[in-house]
Amino acid sequence: MEKLTFYALSAPEKLDRIGAYLSEKLIRDVSRHRYGYVCIAMEALDQLLMACHCQSINLFVESFLKMVAKLLESEKPDLQILGTNSFVKFANIEEDTPSYHRSYDFFVSRFSEMCHSSHDDMDTRTKIRMSGIKGLQGVVRKTVNDELQANIWDPQHMDKIVPSLLFNLQHAEETESRSPSPLQTTEKEKENPAELAERCLRELLGRAAYGNIKNAIKPRNLTPTFPHRHDLTFFSPLILSVRLHFQPQHSHLVIQQLLSHLDANSRSAATVRAGIVEVLSEAAVIAASGSVGPTVLEVFNTLLRQLRLSIDYALTGSYDCAIAGGTKIIKEHEERMFQEAVIKTTGSFASTLPTYQRSEVMLFIMSKVPLPSLHHPLDTGKAGENRNRLTQIMLLKSLLQVSTGFQCSNMLTALPSSFLDRLLSAALMEDAEIRLFVLQILISFIDRHGNKHKFQTISTISDISILKLKVDKCSRQDTVFMKKHSQQLYRHMYLTCKEESNGRAHYEAIYSLLALTSIELANEEVVVDLIRLALAMQELAQVNEDNLPLYSRCALYALGAAYLNLISQLTTVPAFCQHIHEVIEMRQKEAPYLLPEGVFAEKPRLSRNLDRLGPEILFRQSKISEVLGGSGYNSDRLSTPYIPQLTDEDRLSKRKSIGETISLQVEVESRNSPEKEERAPAEEITYETLKNAIVDSVAVEEQERERRRQVVEKFQKAPFEEIAAHCGARSSSLDRRPPPSPSGTITAAYGQPQSHSIPVYEMKFPDLCVY
Repeated sequence: MEKLTFYALSAPEKLDRIGAYLSEKLIRDVSRHRYGYVCIAMEALDQLLMACHCQSINLFVESFLKMVAKLLESEKPDLQILGTNSFVKFANIEEDTPSYHRSYDFFVSRFSEMCHSSHDDMDTRTKIRMSGIKGLQGVVRKTVNDELQANIWDPQHMDKIVPSLLFNLQHAEETESRSPSPLQTTEKEKENPAELAERCLRELLGRAAYGNIKNAIKPRNLTPTFPHRHDLTFFSPLILSVRLHFQPQHSHLVIQQLLSHLDANSRSAATVRAGIVEVLSEAAVIAASGSVGPTVLEVFNTLLRQLRLSIDYALTGSYDCAIAGGTKIIKEHEERMFQEAVIKTTGSFASTLPTYQRSEVMLFIMSKVPLPSLHHPLDTGKAGENRNRLTQIMLLKSLLQVSTGFQCSNMLTALPSSFLDRLLSAALMEDAEIRLFVLQILISFIDRHGNKHKFQTISTISDISILKLKVDKCSRQDTVFMKKHSQQLYRHMYLTCKEESNGRAHYEAIYSLLALTSIELANEEVVVDLIRLALAMQELAQVNEDNLPLYSRCALYALGAAYLNLISQLTTVPAFCQHIHEVIEMRQKEAPYLLPEGVFAEKPRLSRNLDRLGPEILFRQSKISEVLGGSGYNSDRLSTPYIPQLTDEDRLSKRKSIGETISLQVEVESRNSPEKEERAPAEEITYETLKNAIVDSVAVEEQERERRRQVVEKFQKAPFEEIAAHCGARSSSLDRRPPPSPSGTITAAYGQPQSHSIPVYEMKFPDLCVY
């Protein structure tokens, strides 16, 4: 061998003849089953190949590859492994001169077959599969960096290489670690095809350029024995490879491929779709690098579309169109599992987005929620109502997932009016579950310091310092936000309390919302309004105009007590705290059914004697106004009972400065008797007076607008004969009056001007002439 190597190095032009001779000998020995000589010939070829790097080595390589192919074609596992080992050694050699005509198509096909070996002996099968994986790894290493070689990224090659690696990954979960460090890798793990296949797949994807990656990451279906888990099995190492090797701007292709794959399988079984969505959830780690970029809304649009389709499948029990291969049976519990997976994935993606994109996603989801009295009509009928309800619940669940952990410094820009209007309109729907979701979403928005878990249960704590609340001073942006939206929030909280179907969870959510608003968004004005709101809830239960159930009335009493106990300790006004504690102590003695500890328990303690409650167990508005007024709070506003605004909130929001004027004493001079020096008694203009004036003006505007709309609609849709008759009647009545003179007076029949004149603005014109 030494002499042969010396001869080859001395006369490199003889290499091709040496290779041809050894190839001829190997082929003859293989056919004669003289396997010892086969091994000698391959060893000689390997040593020559490793020693010689001259320009004429290309012809020798052709003979070498011909012999490797002959070994791989053999049915003997040992010869296949021998040929693979030789090819791997060749793949690690860096050639000095390129080859223009060499092809590796046979090796890709043969190594892929070896990866799927089904040999009867398990050890032999493992060795053959390991050899196949190593061979594919060698092909990739040999061709990936040489532009003159066959393009290994072409679909015909990737459709063989990637499925072969995935096939060996199906047992990957049996290993203790998917990617151990080289120092920790045991000998057993080195012999594991799944471990080797994963490393090979990572190397393959790590070498991929931007233009080649699509063919590599295209989702592929595998054998029938491995039908539903291929997505997760393939994309888990794919995601790791993306995270380890890809540049951030490349990795969003994975997301796009998954979304396309999900759309393509929209009529597949729920378990298949759930697997794809689960991988999307895992892929959220990729999105954290900022690579999702312009596809953010595409991700959520696809997820919400699949959610609506799943709801339709669960309701109808079938797909829209006939599917080739027979009708598929839709299982409702599987569709529910898929819906939960979509909601989880929505939250996973949203958690990786910056605040401004997260706000856009929330607006996008909210725009998809079907709500009454909007431009998009709701589905009618029983099936339509069920579809609307399920869609509302699922989308609000998704919105809750997105809003969890949402933090922003300027809520006014993060939560615009269009979003809050739609969200709060859902807070007044009859469905109790929908109302609860809305309250939870509002809590997630307002809680920016992680305090909400401290208010999960309603209680009257004597010392709130044990809660260790994180309280910051209300910022200027928060003050502006509350000036614009506070009355809207108060109104919906108050009206939500009046719903008969409220349960314990609703009152706990309302308490959390009140408490978090006091901590996150409160200034003196907000504190005053929240106290008025709590007292209004007590009055709501006391007066009971809406005939609320017994539990609801007791719950409102308990809710008011818990909140006033909290706000009194937050304001740290001693007299206020003393009054609240006195009432709570009195209730503990005489009416424990009016405290949260008695109402919000597993077995609520209720009483039917709510109409005969003494004043000593009620919080008095006059007393609270007096003690807080002495500490600088607005006593006039405190003494005014809270009444929700029931008119158009958008119009009223423009007149907030007028509505905040609580009590003005104005002396108005009587205009009816100017000769008298007596002045009329001072008219008291209160908040109610101004509110009624605004309501009246709004009502007049509405009536005028409605009248004009009717006139326009009449002339657009009424028959011509009816319009002609109407205009003729009006014009005849107008003709009976003399025409107006240029001087503005009416001329009599005999040319004598009459003593009276009709101003132009009092004249009657046909409706057709009026704009």
